[in-house]
Amino acid sequence: MAKTTVKRPAAKAAKSRKVKKTAAAKRPVAKSKVAKAKTAKSNAAKSKISKAKSSFAAAAKARLPKGPVWQWTAVETAAAIGSGAVSAFEVTEAQVAHMQAVNPKLNAVVVDLSEQALAAARAADKMRKSADRGALHGVPITIKINIDFEGQANSNGVSALANLVAPSDSPVVRNFRKAGAIVLGLTNTPEFSFRAFTDNPLHGLTQNPWSPDITCGGSSGGAGAAVAAGIGTIAHGNDIGGSLRWPAHCNGIATIKPTQGRIPAFNESAAVERPLMAHLMSAQGPLARSVADVRLGLGVMSQRDPRDPWWVPAPLEGPKPKGPIKVALAKMPDDMKVDPSVTAALRQAADHLERAGYRVTEVEVPDISGVWQTWCDIIANETMVLQEAKMLAVTSDDFHKAWAGIKAKAGTLDLAAWMNATAARSTHIRAWQMFFEDYPVVLAPTTVQPTPGPRADVESAERIRKIFWNDLRFISAINVLGLPGAVVPVALHDGKPIGVQLIAGRYREDMALDAAAAIEKRAGMLVRQLWTREG
Repeated sequence: MAKTTVKRPAAKAAKSRKVKKTAAAKRPVAKSKVAKAKTAKSNAAKSKISKAKSSFAAAAKARLPKGPVWQWTAVETAAAIGSGAVSAFEVTEAQVAHMQAVNPKLNAVVVDLSEQALAAARAADKMRKSADRGALHGVPITIKINIDFEGQANSNGVSALANLVAPSDSPVVRNFRKAGAIVLGLTNTPEFSFRAFTDNPLHGLTQNPWSPDITCGGSSGGAGAAVAAGIGTIAHGNDIGGSLRWPAHCNGIATIKPTQGRIPAFNESAAVERPLMAHLMSAQGPLARSVADVRLGLGVMSQRDPRDPWWVPAPLEGPKPKGPIKVALAKMPDDMKVDPSVTAALRQAADHLERAGYRVTEVEVPDISGVWQTWCDIIANETMVLQEAKMLAVTSDDFHKAWAGIKAKAGTLDLAAWMNATAARSTHIRAWQMFFEDYPVVLAPTTVQPTPGPRADVESAERIRKIFWNDLRFISAINVLGLPGAVVPVALHDGKPIGVQLIAGRYREDMALDAAAAIEKRAGMLVRQLWTREG
């Protein structure tokens, strides 16, 4: 059907259009369109401002830490990689270059894993945005050569073990890998990790980056020298008589010897299980340039591994005491010869703690000399019965001299005496635990004498006896108790670092590290002075 159209007169049509136009101008919908246009324009402007702010925030977040890559802390390195400011490969490449420049002089890293590290860094960059990214994703570290690293020899500084290839990763290595850490190399240790000085016929002597005239410590001397010199951000080490805390002192860095059971340990390459008391007095731990990095390393290393039956799922943070925390500044035993520089460093550390709100009082701690003797008796007799003959058959004259000095201070125990010594350990632990009820933290020395030369322990049996009994008494005694002990550098004496020890109750590493951080906040990171001098 055709459409019918009605034609209006021209004048009427024009008038109608005019009326409609006027009416339309008065309609609310027209106002709505104008408002919407204005709102859209305003929103666009706000969006631009918001995007600009977001871009500025992202740029600030992605800002690189100060200084060359090898001077960055583990916390800074992890943040820079996580934000995309730098790639894991770039970080690792810079770290490898630095290691190859400084390590020939130091001999801290004795197995170079640069190629593996660079390959691991490339893989890490592909996973940067993964939800499974760990706390140390792309962060370079080192591992001490006395724990299992799959495919590498766990030589423990012994020539006869140069081909003892680890069939699997130890719990520490496994936990570091899970966290995304990049292993640059394996660090040096004395034979069987049994001396306080890092030297062996297989890999040679490790130098202290501060001075060739002093030891880098032991047995984690390679680890301590490496991280102080800027090789890796965190160094793995372990401690049965001071082997974390002594190198930390010697190299001007920080560490924590955790409570026994905090960090799992196991080496599949070992022919037999280690003796019980040796296991109960030993601990794995991190060495680093800052307390924050030590805390980060502790969290990563302490993850569960079913192969260690002594591992304890204790929380890393505990309740804080009410009011100001009381710190016991340990009185020195009457028979201990203490250098004035050590006394000054302890007083300086106490002052730093006071300024941070702690309450420091000089008091006598529970029988430090008796505790040390218990440690010496137990470890020496256990070694003599189960390990001595096999160790002496494959070790150097230097090892024999050092071991003879340690053994000379120990009493020879029959079965009854051995039982009494292990029972006394419980008595000592109880006394210290009760002491912590009044003083949650103990401030004590690492050594009470200036750091000795790189081979002082082979000068004579009497010299090694003095080093362990007089100088390091406050370090080795803590192992038999299984207590956590942190070390933080405080000052330089004749251009060489001095550290102090913070001891806390069982599984209260947080208390020890909090006190160490309070000291570090005022003393600063001493290695920066080393780098300035070297630069």
